[in-house]
Amino acid sequence: MLEVEPGVRAVGVKVVSANEPYFAGHFPGAPVLPGVVLCEALAQLASALVADGEGEELRIVAVEKARFRRPVLPGDALRLEVVAMDGGPPWRLRGMATAGETIVAEVVFAATPAGARIHPTAAVARGAELDDGVKVDAYAVIGPHVRIGRGSWIGPHAVVEGRTTLGARNRIFQFASVGAAPQDLKFRGEASILTFGDDNIVREFASLNPGTAAGGMTTRIGNGCLFMVSSHVAHDCRVGDHVVLANGAALGGHVEVGDFAIVGGLAGVHQYVRIGESALCAAGAMVSMDAPPFCTVAGDRARLHGLNLLGLRRRGFAPATISAIKRAYRLLFQGGGPRRPAIEVARQTLGQVPEVRRLVDFLGASRRGVCR
Repeated sequence: MLEVEPGVRAVGVKVVSANEPYFAGHFPGAPVLPGVVLCEALAQLASALVADGEGEELRIVAVEKARFRRPVLPGDALRLEVVAMDGGPPWRLRGMATAGETIVAEVVFAATPAGARIHPTAAVARGAELDDGVKVDAYAVIGPHVRIGRGSWIGPHAVVEGRTTLGARNRIFQFASVGAAPQDLKFRGEASILTFGDDNIVREFASLNPGTAAGGMTTRIGNGCLFMVSSHVAHDCRVGDHVVLANGAALGGHVEVGDFAIVGGLAGVHQYVRIGESALCAAGAMVSMDAPPFCTVAGDRARLHGLNLLGLRRRGFAPATISAIKRAYRLLFQGGGPRRPAIEVARQTLGQVPEVRRLVDFLGASRRGVCR
């Protein structure tokens, strides 16, 4: 190994000696390094640049293009270079082999980690399913009914138990508790489940519980969510994509949280409450009624404090869309009249805007009532 730039590039040297085992049966009397072995050498070099720079054993899963420009013979000193084209897993890589000034091979290939890496002190129960590239660190505990998707990381002393399924590239930090029995006195050990999508982060001391018989048996987490230190997701919750629970935030049972919503630090959400998409529950809020999409709620008990305009801009909403949401907000929450007629007016005048339509549909479906 000559150079390693983690996630970008690696360079190494391979001296091809005459006594290597594949020469014995490969063109006897006229030995040539097999092309597949050269591809394998590039994959081994690529293991130095993937992931966190520690290196992982990689397995080639596809070769898009391979050009072998001249045979590689015993005695050749090859300079091998691999460059990452796309992140992974699977990683898409370009490899090149040269002998002196001559290019002998160019290969574009995809590779994925060959298997799970489990620290010797981790406790992984028989029956647990760990996909390629899963890494389990020291003293972590994995239960017998757990399934962990490729490229995920389980940190030291983390516990993943119950009937929990994690998608790809999830990161469970140290001392987190994922899948433990619900904190519900009605729970009787039923085979309820907890499911994660991809690319979620669960930080230290966070806890997420599976469902119960009273709530459909499932707690469901979407993709790209962040659960900060000491946050909590109770039984039977439905959490969308790109949701953030800040430090100490807690969701009661059966809560629904829409995409891109944020629950601020130390905020509490009452059971059966719905948090709309791109809603912001401010730090310390006690949310006992539904928080409408695109809105900010704050206080004890939480009340409306306008639109979450910063969140809308960060999502890339067009100015015309934000303007329509503002008009709908004035109709729905600042008109002073009954809510139901205002919903119908907003639907008729602004319902052609998808975001406004989702807002009025949310209000129309509320059972607990909406923050005012």
